[in-house]
Amino acid sequence: MAVAAVPMAVPFGLIFLLSGLILNILQAVIFITLRPLSRNLYRRINKVLVELLMLQLIWLADWWAGLKIQLYGDSKTFELLGKEHAIVVPNHRSDIDWLAGCVIAQRSDCLGSLLAVMKKSTKFLPVIGWSIWFAEYLFIDRIWAKDETTLKLGLQSLKDFPRPLWLTLSVEGTRFTPAKLLAAQEYAMSQGLPTPRNVLIPRTKGFVSAVNILRPVVPAIYEFTIAIPANQPSPSILRILRGQSSVVHVHIKRHAMTDLPETDDGIAQWCRDMFVAKDALLDKHKSEGTFGCEQKQLGRPLKSLLVVAFWSCVIPYGAFRFLRWSELLSTWKGVIMSSAALLLVAMIMHILILFTQSESSSTARTARYLAKKKD
Repeated sequence: MAVAAVPMAVPFGLIFLLSGLILNILQAVIFITLRPLSRNLYRRINKVLVELLMLQLIWLADWWAGLKIQLYGDSKTFELLGKEHAIVVPNHRSDIDWLAGCVIAQRSDCLGSLLAVMKKSTKFLPVIGWSIWFAEYLFIDRIWAKDETTLKLGLQSLKDFPRPLWLTLSVEGTRFTPAKLLAAQEYAMSQGLPTPRNVLIPRTKGFVSAVNILRPVVPAIYEFTIAIPANQPSPSILRILRGQSSVVHVHIKRHAMTDLPETDDGIAQWCRDMFVAKDALLDKHKSEGTFGCEQKQLGRPLKSLLVVAFWSCVIPYGAFRFLRWSELLSTWKGVIMSSAALLLVAMIMHILILFTQSESSSTARTARYLAKKKD
Protein backbone atom coordinates (compact mmCIF):
# COMPACT_ATOMS: atom_id res chain seq x y z
CA MET A 1 0.00 0.00 0.00
CA ALA A 2 1.36 3.43 -0.95
CA VAL A 3 2.26 5.63 2.02
CA ALA A 4 0.07 8.47 0.71
CA ALA A 5 -3.01 6.22 0.96
CA VAL A 6 -2.39 5.13 4.57
CA PRO A 7 -3.97 8.20 6.31
CA MET A 8 -7.29 7.33 4.66
CA ALA A 9 -6.95 3.57 4.26
CA VAL A 10 -6.50 2.81 7.98
CA PRO A 11 -9.40 4.81 9.49
CA PHE A 12 -11.70 3.95 6.60
CA GLY A 13 -10.57 0.34 6.76
CA LEU A 14 -11.28 0.20 10.49
CA ILE A 15 -14.85 1.42 10.00
CA PHE A 16 -15.42 -0.64 6.85
CA LEU A 17 -14.10 -3.90 8.34
CA LEU A 18 -15.81 -3.58 11.74
CA SER A 19 -19.15 -2.54 10.23
CA GLY A 20 -18.71 -5.31 7.67
CA LEU A 21 -18.19 -7.92 10.39
CA ILE A 22 -21.41 -6.77 12.06
CA LEU A 23 -23.25 -7.07 8.73
CA ASN A 24 -21.64 -10.47 8.03
CA ILE A 25 -22.92 -11.76 11.36
CA LEU A 26 -26.42 -10.51 10.54
CA GLN A 27 -26.18 -12.12 7.10
CA ALA A 28 -25.15 -15.41 8.69
CA VAL A 29 -28.06 -15.26 11.14
CA ILE A 30 -30.72 -14.73 8.46
CA PHE A 31 -29.01 -17.27 6.19
CA ILE A 32 -29.38 -19.95 8.89
CA THR A 33 -32.79 -18.95 10.27
CA LEU A 34 -34.72 -17.25 7.48
CA ARG A 35 -33.46 -18.59 4.16
CA PRO A 36 -34.77 -22.16 4.72
CA LEU A 37 -38.24 -20.70 5.36
CA SER A 38 -38.44 -17.98 2.70
CA ARG A 39 -35.69 -17.42 0.18
CA ASN A 40 -37.43 -14.34 -1.23
CA LEU A 41 -37.68 -12.66 2.18
CA TYR A 42 -34.05 -13.57 2.87
CA ARG A 43 -32.99 -11.93 -0.38
CA ARG A 44 -34.97 -8.76 0.34
CA ILE A 45 -33.41 -8.33 3.79
CA ASN A 46 -29.95 -9.32 2.57
CA LYS A 47 -30.20 -6.67 -0.16
CA VAL A 48 -30.36 -3.99 2.55
CA LEU A 49 -27.40 -5.48 4.45
CA VAL A 50 -25.28 -5.68 1.28
CA GLU A 51 -26.09 -2.05 0.46
CA LEU A 52 -25.06 -0.91 3.96
CA LEU A 53 -21.62 -2.33 3.21
CA MET A 54 -21.24 -1.42 -0.46
CA LEU A 55 -22.48 2.14 0.01
CA GLN A 56 -19.29 2.82 1.94
CA LEU A 57 -17.30 2.07 -1.22
CA ILE A 58 -19.73 4.22 -3.22
CA TRP A 59 -19.00 7.05 -0.76
CA LEU A 60 -15.27 6.66 -1.41
CA ALA A 61 -15.85 7.11 -5.13
CA ASP A 62 -18.55 9.81 -4.94
CA TRP A 63 -17.67 11.98 -1.99
CA TRP A 64 -14.03 11.35 -1.14
CA ALA A 65 -12.41 11.07 -4.57
CA GLY A 66 -15.09 12.68 -6.72
CA LEU A 67 -14.95 9.92 -9.34
CA LYS A 68 -16.80 11.14 -12.44
CA ILE A 69 -18.73 8.50 -14.37
CA GLN A 70 -20.34 9.71 -17.59
CA LEU A 71 -23.02 7.46 -19.06
CA TYR A 72 -23.71 7.28 -22.79
CA GLY A 73 -26.69 5.59 -24.40
CA ASP A 74 -30.25 6.28 -25.45
CA SER A 75 -33.23 7.52 -23.47
CA LYS A 76 -35.11 4.20 -23.68
CA THR A 77 -32.18 2.31 -22.15
CA PHE A 78 -31.76 4.90 -19.39
CA GLU A 79 -35.47 4.65 -18.60
CA LEU A 80 -35.36 0.86 -18.22
CA LEU A 81 -32.27 0.71 -15.98
CA GLY A 82 -33.26 -0.82 -12.66
CA LYS A 83 -36.73 -1.83 -13.86
CA GLU A 84 -35.94 -5.23 -15.37
CA HIS A 85 -33.68 -8.23 -14.97
CA ALA A 86 -30.57 -8.01 -17.15
CA ILE A 87 -27.31 -9.76 -17.94
CA VAL A 88 -24.55 -7.13 -17.91
CA VAL A 89 -21.59 -7.75 -20.23
CA PRO A 90 -18.76 -5.22 -19.73
CA ASN A 91 -15.23 -5.04 -21.04
CA HIS A 92 -12.69 -5.26 -18.22
CA ARG A 93 -10.60 -2.14 -18.76
CA SER A 94 -9.38 -0.76 -15.41
CA ASP A 95 -8.85 -1.71 -11.78
CA ILE A 96 -12.12 -0.09 -10.70
CA ASP A 97 -14.54 -1.30 -13.41
CA TRP A 98 -16.37 -3.17 -10.66
CA LEU A 99 -16.72 0.01 -8.61
CA ALA A 100 -18.04 1.94 -11.61
CA GLY A 101 -20.58 -0.85 -12.09
CA CYS A 102 -21.59 -0.57 -8.44
CA VAL A 103 -22.09 3.19 -8.79
CA ILE A 104 -24.32 2.73 -11.87
CA ALA A 105 -26.26 -0.06 -10.13
CA GLN A 106 -26.76 2.11 -7.04
CA ARG A 107 -28.16 4.94 -9.16
CA SER A 108 -30.53 2.37 -10.72
CA ASP A 109 -31.59 0.96 -7.31
CA CYS A 110 -29.92 -2.38 -8.10
CA LEU A 111 -26.90 -2.24 -5.81
CA GLY A 112 -28.20 -4.91 -3.46
CA SER A 113 -29.27 -7.14 -6.37
CA LEU A 114 -26.10 -6.70 -8.41
CA LEU A 115 -24.49 -10.12 -8.79
CA ALA A 116 -21.51 -11.38 -10.75
CA VAL A 117 -19.67 -14.50 -11.79
CA MET A 118 -16.27 -14.25 -10.11
CA LYS A 119 -13.17 -16.35 -9.49
CA LYS A 120 -13.51 -18.61 -6.46
CA SER A 121 -10.74 -16.97 -4.41
CA THR A 122 -12.81 -13.78 -4.16
CA LYS A 123 -15.22 -15.28 -1.64
CA PHE A 124 -12.37 -15.73 0.87
CA LEU A 125 -11.59 -12.01 1.03
CA PRO A 126 -12.33 -10.66 4.54
CA VAL A 127 -15.74 -9.02 4.92
CA ILE A 128 -16.48 -8.14 1.29
CA GLY A 129 -15.90 -11.66 0.00
CA TRP A 130 -18.08 -13.13 2.73
CA SER A 131 -20.79 -10.55 2.06
CA ILE A 132 -21.05 -11.30 -1.65
CA TRP A 133 -21.13 -15.04 -0.90
CA PHE A 134 -24.25 -14.46 1.20
CA ALA A 135 -25.56 -12.29 -1.66
CA GLU A 136 -25.43 -15.34 -4.00
CA TYR A 137 -22.61 -14.32 -6.30
CA LEU A 138 -21.46 -17.23 -8.45
CA PHE A 139 -17.87 -18.41 -7.94
CA ILE A 140 -15.88 -20.41 -10.48
CA ASP A 141 -12.42 -21.92 -11.00
CA ARG A 142 -12.21 -20.65 -14.61
CA ILE A 143 -11.88 -24.25 -15.80
CA TRP A 144 -15.01 -25.20 -17.73
CA ALA A 145 -14.83 -28.91 -16.84
CA LYS A 146 -15.07 -27.92 -13.17
CA ASP A 147 -17.34 -24.90 -13.55
CA GLU A 148 -20.10 -26.12 -15.88
CA THR A 149 -22.27 -27.86 -13.30
CA THR A 150 -21.66 -25.23 -10.60
CA LEU A 151 -22.47 -22.36 -12.93
CA LYS A 152 -25.61 -23.93 -14.33
CA LEU A 153 -26.97 -24.75 -10.87
CA GLY A 154 -26.21 -21.19 -9.71
CA LEU A 155 -27.95 -19.70 -12.73
CA GLN A 156 -31.01 -21.88 -12.17
CA SER A 157 -31.27 -20.62 -8.58
CA LEU A 158 -31.53 -17.01 -9.82
CA LYS A 159 -34.64 -17.56 -11.96
CA ASP A 160 -36.96 -16.65 -9.08
CA PHE A 161 -35.04 -13.56 -7.89
CA PRO A 162 -37.65 -11.17 -6.42
CA ARG A 163 -36.18 -7.82 -7.50
CA PRO A 164 -34.64 -6.47 -10.73
CA LEU A 165 -31.39 -8.41 -10.99
CA TRP A 166 -28.18 -7.45 -12.77
CA LEU A 167 -25.91 -10.44 -13.36
CA THR A 168 -22.46 -9.34 -14.52
CA LEU A 169 -20.52 -11.65 -16.82
CA SER A 170 -16.94 -10.61 -17.57
CA VAL A 171 -16.62 -12.81 -20.64
CA GLU A 172 -13.07 -11.67 -21.36
CA GLY A 173 -12.20 -13.70 -18.27
CA THR A 174 -9.54 -11.33 -16.97
CA ARG A 175 -8.43 -7.70 -16.88
CA PHE A 176 -7.11 -6.05 -20.02
CA THR A 177 -3.31 -5.68 -20.02
CA PRO A 178 -0.85 -5.19 -22.89
CA ALA A 179 0.51 -8.71 -22.45
CA LYS A 180 -2.95 -10.26 -22.51
CA LEU A 181 -3.86 -8.23 -25.59
CA LEU A 182 -0.73 -9.53 -27.34
CA ALA A 183 -1.69 -13.11 -26.48
CA ALA A 184 -5.26 -12.48 -27.71
CA GLN A 185 -3.97 -11.04 -31.01
CA GLU A 186 -1.70 -14.03 -31.58
CA TYR A 187 -4.57 -16.42 -30.85
CA ALA A 188 -6.94 -14.51 -33.18
CA MET A 189 -4.44 -14.64 -36.05
CA SER A 190 -3.88 -18.37 -35.55
CA GLN A 191 -7.65 -19.04 -35.58
CA GLY A 192 -8.59 -16.65 -38.38
CA LEU A 193 -10.59 -14.40 -36.06
CA PRO A 194 -10.80 -10.58 -36.19
CA THR A 195 -7.70 -9.19 -34.46
CA PRO A 196 -8.66 -7.25 -31.32
CA ARG A 197 -7.16 -3.85 -30.55
CA ASN A 198 -8.92 -2.69 -27.36
CA VAL A 199 -10.56 -5.84 -25.94
CA LEU A 200 -9.75 -9.48 -25.33
CA ILE A 201 -11.42 -12.41 -27.09
CA PRO A 202 -14.56 -13.42 -25.16
CA ARG A 203 -14.95 -16.84 -23.62
CA THR A 204 -18.47 -17.76 -24.64
CA LYS A 205 -19.41 -20.97 -22.79
CA GLY A 206 -20.56 -19.23 -19.61
CA PHE A 207 -22.43 -16.59 -21.62
CA VAL A 208 -24.21 -19.28 -23.66
CA SER A 209 -25.28 -21.07 -20.46
CA ALA A 210 -26.52 -17.84 -18.88
CA VAL A 211 -28.60 -16.93 -21.94
CA ASN A 212 -30.09 -20.42 -22.29
CA ILE A 213 -31.04 -20.71 -18.62
CA LEU A 214 -32.15 -17.14 -17.90
CA ARG A 215 -33.79 -16.34 -21.25
CA PRO A 216 -37.33 -17.03 -19.91
CA VAL A 217 -36.99 -14.47 -17.09
CA VAL A 218 -34.34 -11.98 -18.26
CA PRO A 219 -35.55 -9.68 -21.05
CA ALA A 220 -32.31 -7.88 -21.88
CA ILE A 221 -28.53 -7.92 -22.26
CA TYR A 222 -26.84 -4.68 -21.16
CA GLU A 223 -23.59 -4.19 -23.05
CA PHE A 224 -21.31 -1.92 -21.00
CA THR A 225 -18.36 -0.44 -22.91
CA ILE A 226 -15.91 1.17 -20.49
CA ALA A 227 -13.28 3.67 -21.61
CA ILE A 228 -10.86 6.02 -19.89
CA PRO A 229 -10.33 9.35 -21.72
CA ALA A 230 -6.78 9.69 -23.06
CA ASN A 231 -6.21 12.91 -21.10
CA GLN A 232 -7.25 11.32 -17.79
CA PRO A 233 -5.21 9.16 -15.39
CA SER A 234 -6.18 5.52 -15.13
CA PRO A 235 -8.38 5.13 -12.03
CA SER A 236 -7.39 2.80 -9.20
CA ILE A 237 -8.32 2.16 -5.59
CA LEU A 238 -5.06 3.77 -4.47
CA ARG A 239 -5.94 6.98 -6.34
CA ILE A 240 -9.40 6.94 -4.80
CA LEU A 241 -8.01 6.48 -1.28
CA ARG A 242 -5.72 9.46 -1.90
CA GLY A 243 -8.78 11.52 -2.84
CA GLN A 244 -7.68 11.84 -6.49
CA SER A 245 -10.47 12.08 -9.03
CA SER A 246 -10.67 10.25 -12.35
CA VAL A 247 -13.10 10.16 -15.25
CA VAL A 248 -14.72 6.99 -16.60
CA HIS A 249 -16.91 6.87 -19.70
CA VAL A 250 -19.46 4.05 -19.90
CA HIS A 251 -21.56 3.38 -22.99
CA ILE A 252 -24.66 1.25 -22.34
CA LYS A 253 -26.42 -0.56 -25.17
CA ARG A 254 -29.52 -2.63 -24.50
CA HIS A 255 -30.04 -5.78 -26.53
CA ALA A 256 -33.44 -7.47 -26.31
CA MET A 257 -33.09 -11.13 -25.37
CA THR A 258 -35.54 -12.00 -28.13
CA ASP A 259 -32.98 -10.74 -30.69
CA LEU A 260 -30.43 -13.39 -29.72
CA PRO A 261 -30.14 -16.66 -31.69
CA GLU A 262 -31.63 -19.86 -30.30
CA THR A 263 -28.69 -22.23 -30.88
CA ASP A 264 -25.55 -22.49 -28.74
CA ASP A 265 -23.28 -21.77 -31.71
CA GLY A 266 -25.42 -18.81 -32.71
CA ILE A 267 -25.31 -17.31 -29.19
CA ALA A 268 -21.53 -17.78 -29.01
CA GLN A 269 -21.05 -16.07 -32.38
CA TRP A 270 -23.38 -13.25 -31.32
CA CYS A 271 -21.18 -12.67 -28.25
CA ARG A 272 -18.03 -12.59 -30.38
CA ASP A 273 -19.67 -10.17 -32.83
CA MET A 274 -20.66 -7.94 -29.91
CA PHE A 275 -17.00 -7.65 -28.91
CA VAL A 276 -15.92 -6.89 -32.47
CA ALA A 277 -18.43 -4.01 -32.45
CA LYS A 278 -17.24 -2.99 -28.99
CA ASP A 279 -13.67 -2.87 -30.29
CA ALA A 280 -14.73 -0.51 -33.08
CA LEU A 281 -16.64 1.65 -30.61
CA LEU A 282 -13.52 1.95 -28.46
CA ASP A 283 -11.55 2.98 -31.56
CA LYS A 284 -14.11 5.76 -32.06
CA HIS A 285 -13.73 6.82 -28.43
CA LYS A 286 -9.95 6.91 -28.79
CA SER A 287 -10.12 9.23 -31.77
CA GLU A 288 -12.95 11.49 -30.57
CA GLY A 289 -12.69 11.29 -26.77
CA THR A 290 -16.40 10.53 -26.52
CA PHE A 291 -18.91 7.86 -27.53
CA GLY A 292 -20.84 10.54 -29.41
CA CYS A 293 -24.39 9.89 -28.20
CA GLU A 294 -26.80 10.99 -25.47
CA GLN A 295 -25.19 11.51 -22.08
CA LYS A 296 -26.64 11.08 -18.62
CA GLN A 297 -25.27 12.71 -15.48
CA LEU A 298 -25.32 10.40 -12.48
CA GLY A 299 -25.26 13.08 -9.79
CA ARG A 300 -24.11 12.40 -6.24
CA PRO A 301 -26.94 11.16 -3.95
CA LEU A 302 -26.79 11.64 -0.19
CA LYS A 303 -27.51 8.00 0.67
CA SER A 304 -23.88 6.86 0.77
CA LEU A 305 -22.88 9.94 2.76
CA LEU A 306 -25.56 9.21 5.37
CA VAL A 307 -24.51 5.55 5.65
CA VAL A 308 -20.85 6.47 6.19
CA ALA A 309 -21.86 9.16 8.70
CA PHE A 310 -23.90 6.54 10.58
CA TRP A 311 -21.07 4.00 10.74
CA SER A 312 -18.55 6.76 11.55
CA CYS A 313 -20.56 7.52 14.68
CA VAL A 314 -21.48 3.98 15.73
CA ILE A 315 -18.08 2.28 15.30
CA PRO A 316 -15.91 4.92 17.10
CA TYR A 317 -18.50 5.20 19.91
CA GLY A 318 -18.60 1.43 20.33
CA ALA A 319 -14.79 1.27 20.29
CA PHE A 320 -14.55 4.07 22.86
CA ARG A 321 -17.02 2.34 25.21
CA PHE A 322 -15.19 -0.97 24.82
CA LEU A 323 -11.77 0.57 25.51
CA ARG A 324 -13.13 2.41 28.52
CA TRP A 325 -14.81 -0.69 29.90
CA SER A 326 -11.81 -2.96 29.28
CA GLU A 327 -9.18 -0.36 30.32
CA LEU A 328 -7.16 -1.81 27.45
CA LEU A 329 -5.06 1.31 26.93
CA SER A 330 -4.09 1.55 30.58
CA THR A 331 -1.41 -1.13 30.24
CA TRP A 332 1.49 -1.66 27.86
CA LYS A 333 0.03 -5.03 26.92
CA GLY A 334 -3.22 -3.35 25.93
CA VAL A 335 -1.44 -0.68 23.91
CA ILE A 336 0.51 -3.36 22.05
CA MET A 337 -2.68 -5.31 21.34
CA SER A 338 -4.43 -2.17 20.06
CA SER A 339 -1.47 -1.33 17.84
CA ALA A 340 -1.47 -4.89 16.51
CA ALA A 341 -5.17 -4.54 15.69
CA LEU A 342 -4.49 -1.37 13.66
CA LEU A 343 -1.62 -3.13 11.90
CA LEU A 344 -3.97 -6.00 11.05
CA VAL A 345 -6.46 -3.52 9.57
CA ALA A 346 -3.69 -2.01 7.44
CA MET A 347 -2.61 -5.48 6.26
CA ILE A 348 -6.16 -6.49 5.31
CA MET A 349 -6.69 -3.23 3.41
CA HIS A 350 -3.39 -3.87 1.63
CA ILE A 351 -4.62 -7.32 0.58
CA LEU A 352 -7.94 -5.91 -0.64
CA ILE A 353 -6.16 -3.20 -2.64
CA LEU A 354 -3.73 -5.70 -4.21
CA PHE A 355 -6.68 -7.84 -5.24
CA THR A 356 -8.00 -5.00 -7.41
CA GLN A 357 -4.72 -4.24 -9.14
CA SER A 358 -4.06 -5.66 -12.60
CA GLU A 359 -0.44 -4.44 -12.28
CA SER A 360 0.15 -7.09 -9.64
CA SER A 361 -0.39 -9.85 -12.18
CA SER A 362 2.46 -11.74 -13.80
CA THR A 363 1.15 -10.86 -17.25
CA ALA A 364 1.41 -7.17 -16.47
CA ARG A 365 5.01 -7.64 -15.39
CA THR A 366 5.63 -9.51 -18.62
CA ALA A 367 4.17 -6.61 -20.60
CA ARG A 368 6.49 -4.14 -18.90
CA TYR A 369 9.44 -6.45 -19.66
CA LEU A 370 8.50 -6.70 -23.34
CA ALA A 371 8.11 -2.93 -23.58
CA LYS A 372 11.59 -2.41 -22.13
CA LYS A 373 13.01 -5.03 -24.47
CA LYS A 374 11.55 -3.21 -27.50
CA ASP A 375 13.13 0.05 -26.35
